[in-house]
Amino acid sequence: MSDIVILKAGAVEAALAPAAGGSLAALRLDGVELLRSAPAGSIDPLSMASFPLVPYANRIALGQFRFGGRDVQLPLNFGDHPHSIHGLGWSTAWALEEVTDAAALLVHRHEGGPGWPWAYQAEQRIAVMADAVEMLLTVRNAGDEAMPAGLGFHPYFLADEKTRLQFDATGLWLSTPDMLPEREVTADALGNWSAGGPVMDDWLIDNVYSGWSGSAMVSRGDGIRLVLTAGGAPWLHVYRPAHSHAFCLEPVSHMPDAINRPAGMDRIEPGGTKTLSMRIAIDKSDQTLPKPCKIA
Repeated sequence: MSDIVILKAGAVEAALAPAAGGSLAALRLDGVELLRSAPAGSIDPLSMASFPLVPYANRIALGQFRFGGRDVQLPLNFGDHPHSIHGLGWSTAWALEEVTDAAALLVHRHEGGPGWPWAYQAEQRIAVMADAVEMLLTVRNAGDEAMPAGLGFHPYFLADEKTRLQFDATGLWLSTPDMLPEREVTADALGNWSAGGPVMDDWLIDNVYSGWSGSAMVSRGDGIRLVLTAGGAPWLHVYRPAHSHAFCLEPVSHMPDAINRPAGMDRIEPGGTKTLSMRIAIDKSDQTLPKPCKIA
């Protein structure tokens, strides 16, 4: 892997891979992996510790939607999967525009075109501190007409046989076989996460939770507890392939295929912005879930 940027504060170290989708390649505490680390030499965003979702999160059915009187067809960008997924940022090189020992600014500019009809500029501000990493993702409409916009992050947490997960939500969307939301059920339908439950090895889950409180705690068998907090993300997408050593907790601004649903996606006017923040902290207290972080 080339052009890795290392940020460090105390014992916490983050490795950034701007060319690989503006991804976080690793997050470590005294050399211990806090998230799944990318293999040496990898340039695949899907192998990273986390990557940004912009200008939309998760799936758009068949890559098709209508917005502002325009019918849009996006490229199907995920092999033989029938839907467009995760936007453009994760498959695009980002420019490193600022960097210090513990912080960096990455920028991705899109001039419009078949991948997304509207021009925009996306920024990631990443800061490392002695007990956390904080990431702020912003998209600005750089065109002359309104555009839909959604944001998210896609971090991969490590799982062992003793890993437990805790978060609060009001609902869960069950999915069709091609992973589009089909119907909403109670939040405990796939596990009582409010009380905290095991991350099962035989899971096959790829579902979004509505009414997410903005916080989630991962308790590992090695004694490390990580707290994910997010601002601007009322939805949490949980993903783990069966028998994987990692699972994803994705704070997102909208549900999959939201642009084709009654609630839609947020609309930003020319020059307007949308922002989402994520913090992953090493929890050293005996308290339960903290309040979600606020967008700076």
